[in-house]
Amino acid sequence: MPYKCGLPWNQPKCPTMIDWIGKMWYIYTMEYYAAIKNDEFMSFVGTWTNLETIILSKRTQEQKIKDRMFSLIGGC
Repeated sequence: MPYKCGLPWNQPKCPTMIDWIGKMWYIYTMEYYAAIKNDEFMSFVGTWTNLETIILSKRTQEQKIKDRMFSLIGGC
C-alpha cells in the first residue's frame, strides 16, 4: 500500500467561456426585465453594449492566442 502524506488537493476549476457567458446572459436578462419594469430601458442598453464588447474582445483575444499556437506548432 503506497504511503500518502497530507490531504488530497483539488485544483480550483475556472469556469469555461460558455459557462461564463451563460451566467452573464442570465444576469443581464434579469436586469433587462427589471429595467423594463422600472422603465429604465436606456441605461440598460449601455450596460448590454458593454457586455457585448467584452465578449467579442475576449473571443478575439482567444483566437489570436490559438493562431499563434498553431503558427508555433507549424513552424511558420
